[in-house]
Amino acid sequence: MSTIDLNCDMGESFGAYTIGADTEVMRAITSANVACGYHGGDPGVMRRTVRLARESRVAVGAHPGLPDLVGFGRRDMKVTPRDVEDMVLYQIGALAAIAASEGVRLQHVKAHGALYNMAVRDAALADAIARATHGFDPSLILFGLPGSEIVRAGRALGLTVASEGFADRAYEPDGSLTPRSRAGAVIHDADAVVRRVLRMVTAGTVTATDGTEIAMRVDTLCTHGDTPGAHQLTRLLHDGLERAGVTVEAIGGRPR
Repeated sequence: MSTIDLNCDMGESFGAYTIGADTEVMRAITSANVACGYHGGDPGVMRRTVRLARESRVAVGAHPGLPDLVGFGRRDMKVTPRDVEDMVLYQIGALAAIAASEGVRLQHVKAHGALYNMAVRDAALADAIARATHGFDPSLILFGLPGSEIVRAGRALGLTVASEGFADRAYEPDGSLTPRSRAGAVIHDADAVVRRVLRMVTAGTVTATDGTEIAMRVDTLCTHGDTPGAHQLTRLLHDGLERAGVTVEAIGGRPR
């Protein structure tokens, strides 16, 4: 029987702005990627999200991004590897402190948005993310796109890595995510998303934008909390996986 982790980007509200349906989504996932205040989130939101995850027995990970609230961390920025290592370490540490106050230990690290996509191909940036993660806690699991520089960098430092698939995102023939600036980058047909996910998990393949089949073997699947209808889609995914005989469980085991 296959096992898969179902993760979601969460805690991205900040100040007076509410983003996502975290309470509803948390009921259907196994790992929460909690924003750390750079692209979204603030100290109060971080604490509430960690507490919600603890109460839901969902594993918690840091979701560091670029310092870009206005662009939601989805715009490329000119940053050096040192910049990236420092900002990722800072964000992991901030969330870890809040988590510790709630009796929660971090399970993983997953970069957000543009930082993630930049590091998929840029070895120096990927190395910086891996160094920050390893430097804080070498037992943390590093999430990354299959075959990416992030996965390579994590393995090179001896980190446990988890290859991540994206439930509602289109893929290019080289296995990269279709840029959000292009039509069709986000898939809104819930039935199509469930079918794609089941193929990823059971067959290890996905159909790219040009119609070709590409290898996509994954350990964890991402849904996005800010997508309209996210909680319904996430529940459909969870239930569809279980009906197919797939065990849905946090990558590091279910928190106690």
